Amino acid sequence: MAHITLDLAHSYKPDPRQDSDYALLPLKMEFEDGGAYALLGPSGCGKTTMLNIMSGLLVPSHGKVLFDGRDVTRATPQDRNIAQVFQFPVIYDTMTVAENLAFPLRNRKVPEEQIRRRVGVIAEMLEMSGQLNQRAAGLSADAKQKISLGRGLVRSDVSAVLFDEPLTVIDPHLKWQLRRKLKQIHHELKLTLIYVTHDQVEALTFADQVVVMTRGRAVQVGSADALFERPQHVFVGHFIGSPGMNFLPAQLEGDRLQVAGHALEQPVPRRLPEGALQVGVRPEYLVLAQPGQPGALPCTVQRVQDIGTYFMLTAQVGEWTVRARFGPEQRLPSQGDPVWLQVLGEHTCYYQNEELLP
Repeated sequence: MAHITLDLAHSYKPDPRQDSDYALLPLKMEFEDGGAYALLGPSGCGKTTMLNIMSGLLVPSHGKVLFDGRDVTRATPQDRNIAQVFQFPVIYDTMTVAENLAFPLRNRKVPEEQIRRRVGVIAEMLEMSGQLNQRAAGLSADAKQKISLGRGLVRSDVSAVLFDEPLTVIDPHLKWQLRRKLKQIHHELKLTLIYVTHDQVEALTFADQVVVMTRGRAVQVGSADALFERPQHVFVGHFIGSPGMNFLPAQLEGDRLQVAGHALEQPVPRRLPEGALQVGVRPEYLVLAQPGQPGALPCTVQRVQDIGTYFMLTAQVGEWTVRARFGPEQRLPSQGDPVWLQVLGEHTCYYQNEELLP
C-alpha cells in the first residue's frame, strides 16, 4: 500500500490558456496509506482523469505523482503495483471463477497453495464460494462484475485499488450489498481504496473521506458529516443532500442582514463582510417560526409532498424557492398559505464568491 501525493494539472489540449481548457485544474492532494476515498462529482468533472493519472494510464500534462515520496509520474501501472476495476466487467469468459481470481497471482508466480488460500478468502468475502468452478461465460453481469472486484482485491501487496464506477452494471437491489461488502473488505484487508462515482449515496456510505469535484476542481475533501454540515463551496451544498441546501441572496446592512429582500435581525451575532453574500441552510434545519420572529423569513407555501417517512414543504419567497423537511407528526399549512421559516440559526452557513466564510 502507498501514500499517494498529487501535485498536478492536466489538459487534453496541447496549449491550454484558460480554465476551461483543463480537465483538471492545478491541485495538491494526498491519499493516506490504507484510507478509503471516493471521488464524487457529475460527469465530466475530472474524476476518471484523476483516477487514470494515479493508476499510470495517463501522464499529467503538468506536475507529478508520488507514491511514498517516490516520483512515479511516468511509471507504468505495473511499476506502480496498482489494481484497477473498471465500469464494465473485464474477465476471461473461458476461465472459471477461481481461475479468473487466481490469474493476477499466477502472473506474479505466487505459490499455488498461497493462491488457493487467497482465492478462497476473496471468494468468501464476495459470497462466490459456491461458484468457483463455474465458467465465467455463463454468469450474470452482476456476478461477472463481482469477479472483476475480486481480481482487484486478490493481491494483498498492491499500492492501491482503484474503482471506476464499478457498480454501474449491478442491479439496484444488489448495490447496497456490494457497497457494504466493499466497506467490510476495506476494514479487513486494510487496502488503500479509491472509488470514483457520481452517486452521493455510494460515496458517503463507502468512503471515510470524500473528494467532491466540479469543473476540474476538487472543491472539498471531508467526511460525510463535514460535507453535510459545513459545505466549503456552494456546489457541495447543492450536490450533497436530497434535496440540496437552500441558497438565498443576502447582504449586510448595519446590524441587519438583508435576505431575499427582507431585513432580518440575526439571532446569533457574527461578523460578516460587506458585499454580496449567500445564506445556505439545509431543508432539514428549516423550522416553522412565529410571524416577525428574529431570523425568520415570510414565505408562501407552493406545495406539501408526502414522501413517506417525511413531508417536503416547498415555499416561495419573492423569486426564490426554499424547501423544508418535516416529520410526519408536524402539522403543516396548505398550498397558498403564508408561512414563516426560521432561516438564520446555528446550522446556517454564509458564503461569499461561492466559498464558505469562516
